[in-house]
Amino acid sequence: MIVHLIDGTYELFRHFYGQRAFNKGKDKRFGAVSGVLNGVLKMIEDEATHIGVATDHVIESFRNELWADYKTGYGIERVLRSQFGPLEKGLEAMGVAVWPMVELEADDGLASAAYLAAKSKRVDKVCIWTPDKDLAQCVKGDRIVQIDRRANVIRDEKAIEKKFGVKPSLIPDLLALVGDDADGYPGIPGIGKIGAAKLLNEYGPINDFPEKVLGKNRKLALLFKDLATLRTNAKLFKNVNELQWHGPTPAFLAFCKKIGDEKLYDRAKKLSDH
Repeated sequence: MIVHLIDGTYELFRHFYGQRAFNKGKDKRFGAVSGVLNGVLKMIEDEATHIGVATDHVIESFRNELWADYKTGYGIERVLRSQFGPLEKGLEAMGVAVWPMVELEADDGLASAAYLAAKSKRVDKVCIWTPDKDLAQCVKGDRIVQIDRRANVIRDEKAIEKKFGVKPSLIPDLLALVGDDADGYPGIPGIGKIGAAKLLNEYGPINDFPEKVLGKNRKLALLFKDLATLRTNAKLFKNVNELQWHGPTPAFLAFCKKIGDEKLYDRAKKLSDH
C-alpha cells in the first residue's frame, strides 16, 4: 500500500497563481479549488488508493506566539483566501480525508500523517507531495519520500542529503541556522548554507554544539529550531484504512454545481462505479 499525503495549502496557491497566467486578470471565484480537486482526482485515476490532504484552516499557529515575526495570513489576496474553506468542504464531499489544521500548520499535519502511516506494516511507502523544505525532515530511507511536483523529482533520504548537505533529521537545525524567509525567521548572522551544513556534520544537532560555536546566539538558534521542527503528534486518524478513497459522497454533485465544474463529479462517479 502507498499512502499519498498532499499539502492542500500549497496546491491551492499553485493553482491560483498558475491560472493567473491564463485568466487575463479575472480570477474565478472557485478556480483554484476546482484545480486542486481535479489534481487529486487525477491521482486517483492514476491508481492512488489512500490519500490525505492537510490544509491551513487558520494561517496563524502556535509558532506565532513563539516568534512575533512568524508568518501570518497578512497579504494573502482576498479571492485566494476565500477559497480555503471551500477547498476543505470540496475534499470532504469528494470523499477524501482532509485535515484542516488550526493550532498546528498544514506541514505539521503532513508530518503527523506520515508518522502515523509509517507505523503500519501494511504501508510500503509514504509519499509527501510538496516542495516545502520543512517536510524534508520527515523523509526516511526510501519508505517516506518527498515528491516535488515542481521539479518533477522524488527525493529519498540520499537525495535530501545531496540537496541540503545534511541528513533529514538535521533539517530543522539547518533551517534554524540559515533562516527561512517564507516562515519569517532570519537564522543566525554570518552562517550560510555551506557553513551550517559543515557545523552540523561536525558536531551534530545544535543542542550538541560546543558553547563557543554559537555563543550568545545559542538560545536564539534553539528557538528557531523549535520553529522549524514539525510536530508529529496530531491525532488525525487511528487506522490507515481511513485514508482509502471509496468514491464521492452524495453532497459532491451539489458542490460541483456550486463551483461550476460538474465534469468533476462525472469523473469521480465513473471512478467509484468501477
